[in-house]
Amino acid sequence: MRFYSKFIILILTASLLACADEEKPSTPLTTLKAYTLAIKQKDTTTMKLLLSNGSIKMAEEEAKSRGVTLDEVVRRETLFDQTQRTVEFRNEKIDGDKATIEMKDSYNAWNTVPFIREEGIWKIDKQAAANIMMQDFERQQKENEDKINQSRQP
Repeated sequence: MRFYSKFIILILTASLLACADEEKPSTPLTTLKAYTLAIKQKDTTTMKLLLSNGSIKMAEEEAKSRGVTLDEVVRRETLFDQTQRTVEFRNEKIDGDKATIEMKDSYNAWNTVPFIREEGIWKIDKQAAANIMMQDFERQQKENEDKINQSRQP
């Protein structure tokens, strides 16, 4: 009996130390770097942990509509091409519980990656990125309509 209690205490102590050593992303940049590493290692579990709740919900809806698993959607829809050899970051901006970082894609274009702090951890907010893309699309569509209407005026 005494052996088992010492064994259990040893296991619990090791578990607590392992949890204490597990570093949670403390900045949007550390989150982005961890996500980049997870993509390269094909670590879907870590990728999901670094995505916001809204991003996971959005991916679940897409998985359901396409008849695939959540993991498949998370693996396919990354922030950059998995064959991209280098990833460059710039302009980390933090505003309360929201942040952005610019990241260069495989076409050498800078894209803004939004973040949100959930339960004290910075997470990638793909839902906000989708909203930004939709707003940009609607703005561009309106500008095109305005140009067409201006050319029709006498």
